[in-house]
Amino acid sequence: MNELLNLFDVAFVSLVLFVAFFFGLVLYIRREDHREGYPLEDDATGQLQPVGANISVPAPKRFKMAFDRGVRLSPDLGRQERELPLKRSSRLPGAPYDPVGDAMTAGVGPGSWAERPKEPELDHAGHLKIVPMSVATDFSVVEGDPDPRGMSVIGADGAVAGTVKDVWIDRPEALIRYLEVELRTEAGGPGKRALTPMTQAVVNRGRNQVEVDAITAAQFVNVPTVSSPGQITMDEEERIAAYFGAGYLYADKSRMEPIA
Repeated sequence: MNELLNLFDVAFVSLVLFVAFFFGLVLYIRREDHREGYPLEDDATGQLQPVGANISVPAPKRFKMAFDRGVRLSPDLGRQERELPLKRSSRLPGAPYDPVGDAMTAGVGPGSWAERPKEPELDHAGHLKIVPMSVATDFSVVEGDPDPRGMSVIGADGAVAGTVKDVWIDRPEALIRYLEVELRTEAGGPGKRALTPMTQAVVNRGRNQVEVDAITAAQFVNVPTVSSPGQITMDEEERIAAYFGAGYLYADKSRMEPIA
């Protein structure tokens, strides 16, 4: 027995256990952070990797959504992927893709969006999280801050796109998420309204106007609209943000060129 104990190297066994634990930890983390982004795609050929071909692909996990919104799987290997209007600029691995057609609505690059549920986000009590202030009458613009309602909206080209008619607020967070802009006839109106992310707008109190440098006045007409009055789905939020994000690169051809 003593001879066996003498041959037992505690330090070596500890090292083996540590390496095994660390390897298992890394594998677990890689499997968990791969729950989104499937199916995997080979960068060189563009071919999709077969399900189960990679040990890092985790088994789908079931998430029961609150307020009877069903069950979601992650990763959802049966999800239908949309066709992206892209073409490779080169056959070399890692080469960038160029959008085909209207880059503002292609949903690629800075204008890309994730496939989110086509239902509005709810707060902890099951109420609509983001609503117009005309509906949430118990909210108001804080005293001392400029109220953007009634102000003209100026696009990146300096032209007037329309007038702010309402403010959409995030009730649990108590902050403004969107400005509802009624477009002028020259910008696709009257009557048509577009939601502008508050994070991409600057309220100029001195000039009594809201300045948006992401898109031009004429491009407001193509801002994705909400399907139901007074509410916005998570998918619509994603697409609206993507449209304005695309404007920072695609709104004008000069933005796509290198800075001299």
